[in-house]
Amino acid sequence: MMKVPLCRPAIDEKELNLVREVLESGWLAHGPKVKQFEEMFAEYVGTKYAVSLNSCAAALQVAIMSERSESRKEVILPSFTFPASANAIMNAGCTPIFADIRSDTLNIDIEDLERKITPRTVAVMPVHFAGQSCDMDGIMKLADQYDLEVVEDSAEAIGSTWNGRRTGSFGIGCFSFYPTKNITTGEGGMVTTNDESVAKYVKTVRGHGISTGAHDRASSDTPWARVATMPGYNFRMSEIAAAIGIVQMGKLDDLNRKRRTIAEYFSREFSKIDGVLPPVEHANASHSYQMYVIQVEDEKKRDSFVRSLRERGVEASVHFYPAVHLHDFYAQIYGYDEGDLPVTEMVSKRVVTLPMFPTMTEEQSRFVVESVKDSLEHVKRL
Repeated sequence: MMKVPLCRPAIDEKELNLVREVLESGWLAHGPKVKQFEEMFAEYVGTKYAVSLNSCAAALQVAIMSERSESRKEVILPSFTFPASANAIMNAGCTPIFADIRSDTLNIDIEDLERKITPRTVAVMPVHFAGQSCDMDGIMKLADQYDLEVVEDSAEAIGSTWNGRRTGSFGIGCFSFYPTKNITTGEGGMVTTNDESVAKYVKTVRGHGISTGAHDRASSDTPWARVATMPGYNFRMSEIAAAIGIVQMGKLDDLNRKRRTIAEYFSREFSKIDGVLPPVEHANASHSYQMYVIQVEDEKKRDSFVRSLRERGVEASVHFYPAVHLHDFYAQIYGYDEGDLPVTEMVSKRVVTLPMFPTMTEEQSRFVVESVKDSLEHVKRL
């Protein structure tokens, strides 16, 4: 039986060779490869600065920390996301305020976002779901109107655009290089910004509160001098991870083109099938399809449908159920209940994530489509 994994990173000899070079150099942490990767990423996104970290969760936390104030500590975000988004807000000493989403793009509903703004709101965190950019024109308009910071959770949107402008370039961008993402470093994250003070803050926090790294100090008269200016963390990216990232950056546009080709084939085929809703791509957005997420119309049979796909060898999954506001911790702490975010809750019961990776073969793609058809027929008989 054919098996199609949910995802597979595109790694080859080029990454192996550069990692070998790093290992042989003896410089394995916060060195020249990290700096090169940051410069490449900033240029690609279109920001003045990019600061690498060990995860997107760290990036989100530090980005919020850079903007919080004593009087304003609420951050609005969609509940239709991974818990890391809300966790980062809490770990930064702020309060997550959950907004509903749109049923078509599955991104934050700007009207509900505006309803949630209070004098305590410091920032909004749009989450670009599955590779589709949020309506950044509308979000930036609200941010200007209410004097809010914008922290973009771009974990799933490396290379995505809104009106030709890359995600992560509107506010403070936060990216993930986890193995499922459009490019990977194994584990890793990045903050992008045009604000020099934010970039300096992130660099200091990531390195135990010390503003200069070992590689930068190596050429000074006193390379052993290390002065902490704040209590920081060890959120640094390794040279090994950065080396992988450098090679991956050279592949990024090609990998995203391949994702789009597969997604276009899937959407053509699924648009012919009753009971399945393919993803909607907004006219102003360029979707990078970090995930390919369909919705099944009969939510009561969603779980049976996913199990049927997996039994056939198609490693389907669900992103995301339950929505974060209904996770035990957040429901108990903030008093959320069923019905508080109706669109989010409906969508979370209907979504199915299908395999999506740039090295997927035509045979594998066809097998996914046929398996979807077969599994739909199977659950209809249940």
